[in-house]
Amino acid sequence: MQFPFIWPLAACLLVACSTPQPSTPTMQFDPSRYQTQQLTVDGKAFTVRAYENLATVARPVDAAYQAINIYVPEAYFHGQAVGNFTAQTAPIFLPNQIGGYMPAKPGTPTGRTGPPGDSPRASTIAVALSKGFVVASPGARGRTAPTGKAPAAIVDLKAAVRYLRFNDARMPGDAEKIISNGTSAGGALSALLGTSGNSPDYAAALAALGAADVRDDIFAVSAYCPITNLEHADSAYEWQFNGVNDYKKIEVSMLDFNVQRKEVAGSLSAPQISLSADLKAQFPAYLNRLALRGPQGQPLALDSAGQGSFQAYVQSLVIASAQTALDAGKDLSGLAWLTVQNKVVRELDWDAYVRYAGRMKLPPAFDALDLSSGENQLFGTATVDKQHFTTASAQRSTASGATQADAHTVKQMNAMAYIGAANTARYWRIRHGTKDRDTSLAIPVILATTLQNQGYAVDFALPWDVPHSGDYDLAELFAWMARISTAP
Repeated sequence: MQFPFIWPLAACLLVACSTPQPSTPTMQFDPSRYQTQQLTVDGKAFTVRAYENLATVARPVDAAYQAINIYVPEAYFHGQAVGNFTAQTAPIFLPNQIGGYMPAKPGTPTGRTGPPGDSPRASTIAVALSKGFVVASPGARGRTAPTGKAPAAIVDLKAAVRYLRFNDARMPGDAEKIISNGTSAGGALSALLGTSGNSPDYAAALAALGAADVRDDIFAVSAYCPITNLEHADSAYEWQFNGVNDYKKIEVSMLDFNVQRKEVAGSLSAPQISLSADLKAQFPAYLNRLALRGPQGQPLALDSAGQGSFQAYVQSLVIASAQTALDAGKDLSGLAWLTVQNKVVRELDWDAYVRYAGRMKLPPAFDALDLSSGENQLFGTATVDKQHFTTASAQRSTASGATQADAHTVKQMNAMAYIGAANTARYWRIRHGTKDRDTSLAIPVILATTLQNQGYAVDFALPWDVPHSGDYDLAELFAWMARISTAP
């Protein structure tokens, strides 16, 4: 990047500068239009410049979401360093706020809460800024709007990357070091952003919006529990949870404009148990087509019953997670399905472990037969709110007049479709908790292993007993980001 001069501190403290707003969105970053914000992380106060609600495209269809918030440590405007970074070398942290493929506005450095009963903690954005990263948090359209159907969200994230590249010489931060971050659906989109850099599949949509005509590949990806590979997620879920017939699912509703989440327990019906078996039977053929290899070069495969070296590999990753927890002082003695001898985790009863994790979703987990899932809505169109996206569910559909999304659109939402075929990010950090039951462990393992097999640098782990969540290990995340950003 180029950042050859230091702008003087303008009289913009706590209020926006007085330059008139343009009547139409502009793609050029204006360094004089900011507010200052005071943040505190770990008891240390510091100042940042906030450039908020910047349009990422010239012709937005939903300006509230096709926008980006950019935050820069004040020190960079005075020739000072923050940690090991300067205005010229600071990587750009790109955290999205997407969950459930819903619309998401750009993030801000506000507080976040930890587990129930925990006290508020500094936001991911604030912690990143305290460590010297420039933060650019993009918004994205989502599935609930006619204009937010697939692939709108990934198109908006790509437009944000292009905005940063287009303005690299006008703002602090190195646009050659963009590091995306997201959780759940946001993790899937973070991964997709990382695998599909500069793919022509999105060019027409970006041009129609007036996105900057520059590259959209990125440097690195952080993905927490990515809900991705949706066309194979149903069979992967039943590969893991088949035989676990009791469930505790989450029902989401709205009350007084607030999202309400309620846990509902039940048991699979006989037809659902039969469907689970059918979906499980589909998974080995898909897995074997990938021709994956483990860390020692061993083939990872499954037989027709869903057993084999791939299952053994996934099991070994859970054992490694348990060993890490044990080494950190975690008491595992109450888990009868783990065999621990001389402070070493020797064995794991896979079926008992899966029952311990517990089923959350009914088959099919993602492409619901009655079109009731969020993913069905994701693959709708401007005129059809919900569609199937797998042939298996389309053939069994219970929804009157149901249609199926076209294969190209489904491809555009799957990170697996672009690994090595586009400008794929060099560095990856993927985390998926061992007690995450929103998608199968197979999904992140397949993503990480495919990347590793094709020569990308992958830091992959299954954190012990962590449920579906993200940003729970910020010290480790930002240490990884700093390490890869300064690597030769």
